Amino acid sequence: MKKIISSIVLVVLIGTGVLFTFKDSDKNLTKIKVAEVTHSIFYAPQYIAHSLGYFEDEGLDVELILVPGADKVAAAVLSNDVNIGFCGSEASIYIYNEGETDYLVNFAGLTKRDGSFIVSREKIENFKLTDLIGKDVIGGRKGGMPEMTFEWGLKKNGIDPKTDVNIDTSIAFAAMAGSFIGGNGDFVTLFEPLALQIEKQGYGYVVESVGVIGGVVPYTAYNARKSYIENNPKIIEGFTKAIQRGLDYVHNNTAEEIAKNIVDYFPDTSINDVTKVVNRYKGIDSWYTTTEIMEADFNHVQTIMESAGELNKKAPYNKLVDTSFTIKNNE
Repeated sequence: MKKIISSIVLVVLIGTGVLFTFKDSDKNLTKIKVAEVTHSIFYAPQYIAHSLGYFEDEGLDVELILVPGADKVAAAVLSNDVNIGFCGSEASIYIYNEGETDYLVNFAGLTKRDGSFIVSREKIENFKLTDLIGKDVIGGRKGGMPEMTFEWGLKKNGIDPKTDVNIDTSIAFAAMAGSFIGGNGDFVTLFEPLALQIEKQGYGYVVESVGVIGGVVPYTAYNARKSYIENNPKIIEGFTKAIQRGLDYVHNNTAEEIAKNIVDYFPDTSINDVTKVVNRYKGIDSWYTTTEIMEADFNHVQTIMESAGELNKKAPYNKLVDTSFTIKNNE
């Protein structure tokens, strides 16, 4: 617990003054700070809710803050620097098992699988996971969900990630693409839009989805301290409603329409590229249809963690997941 709280919380404010337009400047909105683990088109439903004023409709003025790393998101929530965290559900499991009494509770799911892709340095026709055997792969931070999910997917397909593949876990998440461009690794696992940028620049080729081989999990979910949820049920309820509307929107609209409404959140990415990335994420069925986090999905996260040797004791679903705010069947 102490090591998590003592983590340096990196807060880089996303330009909400430009990205958030008030429908009614006279509204008495409640200010909410949300720490997002990374800034990616993978989280399109969240940016839809933000850009189309769904949070405002619930009386909330949501400020998005970039806090790289699930451990740092957790630290920001526990130290009250932010109200809500948005990261992998594994963070709440680690914290609960370390004995924190005011632990983090997941109250809404957004993405249902890993959002990273395996990028090959060489073009490979009809790629198979066995093509990774004997190769060097930049895999991400040890103990992080991207790397653990990648390893689990390999094991599920009969590949030993410890002996069959050389996985480099020493390179920081933000530096993985640059390291690959610099000549390190035969493969790298990357989120969008980095994977597409690597392709466009001719440095590599997307050959597989880590999310597809990893299965369904509450990969990124919203959490808050247990006490915050108990003391602010209306805020959590309104926030969840807005996210549900964002999920509804991405499932019921084209990639072009989605891209048009979130492109301002990615000023370094063209509207065409945002559209391509949204289509890619639609293609792997990235997003939940409702915010409900199912017990089987939560248990699968813990199975992946156990498989990676990062979990000694499973945490209870009924304590770390609160489904009371879920709008089931989009009602």
